[in-house]
Amino acid sequence: MKQLIYIADDEENICGLLRDFLQSEGYAVKTFPNGDLLLDEFRKNPCQLVILDVMMPGTDGLTICSMLRDITTVPIIILTAKDSEMDYVRGITLGSDDYLTKPFRPSVLLMKVHSLFRRVEMDKSKNEEPDEVTFGDLYYSSEKNAVFKNNTEINLTQTELKLLSYMLLHNEKSFSREELLQAVWGYDTEAETRVTDETLRRIRKKLSSAESIVHVQTIWGFGYKIVSAGE
Repeated sequence: MKQLIYIADDEENICGLLRDFLQSEGYAVKTFPNGDLLLDEFRKNPCQLVILDVMMPGTDGLTICSMLRDITTVPIIILTAKDSEMDYVRGITLGSDDYLTKPFRPSVLLMKVHSLFRRVEMDKSKNEEPDEVTFGDLYYSSEKNAVFKNNTEINLTQTELKLLSYMLLHNEKSFSREELLQAVWGYDTEAETRVTDETLRRIRKKLSSAESIVHVQTIWGFGYKIVSAGE
């Protein structure tokens, strides 16, 4: 069965272009002129990936992203206006998995779609990594799909969880931005390393709010390492 993608954008030519391009790559695609219609359809018939423009009639794309994230973990790609840094930051904060600034090449979107679907399949498959790990006062369980500080779950988006659990499972290592980008998002380009930086910034804030002794240390000139004050 073909993987189903929903696209919401009030620019009909963009919807048509993306629909035709993604369908030519073997995906099933349904387009919507606004996010409200997409959300209504998703509640009745969920898809496997969502692409949302930010500026649309009715409820804006960032709010739709947040509402979707309350009910699903499917990958979400946000389309932002050119050089709209605030849209990018808000989109990632509200739970989107990736973003694209307009104008963009359909081939770049396809790369991101492939990467997100590949990540979903990797998450589903069993691998040689342990199913759980304890580091400092944090405990990660793949079965429960969560990270706990003592017995209290830390409220993480799926992207934050994927990144933090990867670092916890390999807590002896130091990571470059590019390595984390490849491991978590499935691609590695310098232009996208700020996705890693922003996700780690949010993880740091949540670990601090939880009063964990674990924190993400910056290794200047290289990347990051997860450390515990108790080590």
